[in-house]
Amino acid sequence: MVFTSCSSRTNWYENYKERSKDPFGTYIIANEGEELFGKDQFTMLDKHIEDYFYDVYYDNEADYANYVCIKSIAHRLDSLNINKLLNFVASGNDIFLSLNYMNSRLTDTLKVETTNLDSLTYNISKLKELRSTFKLRNKGFKETSYVFDRNIRRHYFSSFDPVTTTVLGTQKVGRFDHHPNFIKVKFYDGSIYLHTQPIAFTNYNLLNENKSYASNVLSYLPNRLTLWDPHIRRSKENARNQDRNDSTSALNFFSQHSSLKWSLYVAFIGLLTFLIFNARRKQRAIPEVKPLKNSTKDFIHTIANLYKGEQNHKNLATKKIIYFLEKIRSKYHIETRNLNKEFIEKLAAKSGNTVHTTTYLINTIITVNKRSECTQDELVRLNTLIENFLQNK
Repeated sequence: MVFTSCSSRTNWYENYKERSKDPFGTYIIANEGEELFGKDQFTMLDKHIEDYFYDVYYDNEADYANYVCIKSIAHRLDSLNINKLLNFVASGNDIFLSLNYMNSRLTDTLKVETTNLDSLTYNISKLKELRSTFKLRNKGFKETSYVFDRNIRRHYFSSFDPVTTTVLGTQKVGRFDHHPNFIKVKFYDGSIYLHTQPIAFTNYNLLNENKSYASNVLSYLPNRLTLWDPHIRRSKENARNQDRNDSTSALNFFSQHSSLKWSLYVAFIGLLTFLIFNARRKQRAIPEVKPLKNSTKDFIHTIANLYKGEQNHKNLATKKIIYFLEKIRSKYHIETRNLNKEFIEKLAAKSGNTVHTTTYLINTIITVNKRSECTQDELVRLNTLIENFLQNK
């Protein structure tokens, strides 16, 4: 066993470290890299990815390769390194990123959007309730359904460019419908594989009969050199260079010359004396700050008079409908693009209203949307229907 038991001493923190044997470390997947990709085709980077691009890829014109990063947040992949990765892919290489949080520079470039409904969920008991089923859309795999019993967040791809993007896998968390969690985006001569659930590659899930899922997902990468990025702070080469440069550092140079050393001492003593005599705080008079006036009612009154003066009931009705539909999406997590019979039944069930009441409200909204104008009576009736609907708990 990599970790002993589920006792109170077990560290359930999601660290994703390649050397960690805790439940949510990545010790197993990292140490089986040679088995997954081939002994001579797997490399664990011993330097920062930026150093690799500078020392190996761009200077030595390295052969085509895969890049793999499995973390919660890829701190080392800032906008500068994302640009280098995109150039890396455009040249014919592939990358695989499994992250809880995607870099905006990457998603904007690929025209991909993600939604994470559990981005603020960290409590162990709450994470334990997040059970799910994953599926891979590939007839070549014998096992196409995988069950995960904890820490699977409702993190999925909410939109993407269908021309360049292929959905390779989906997830169903609790009663939440199936959504894409694994996609392939074609980018010039290479491909970018994006995965929203790095927890699937941790020790806990690999020992919990889900090893085949991880191997199947990574099998999409081409059979060639694979670079695994553990996100080290600095490369070994930089560390060795720093050790060699210690002997020629500025402070060491000053200490080797008596006159320079004493001038440095005098400068430090002068700075310390300045700080001591100027450390006393100079208090200025505190001006009187009058409390801010609550102008919310005045604002509402002004807006009401504006609409009343313009008599633009259609504009106000449209805004009321937009607000209502947004309320439905955020409160009940229901898509509002198609206001059909299925939508009405689902909304009635989740809101506690009757199907008849819900049908009448939705038909009224559809009718108002189709018309170019709206009377005052229609606006009042629409507002009354919406208020009564929302008040029913």
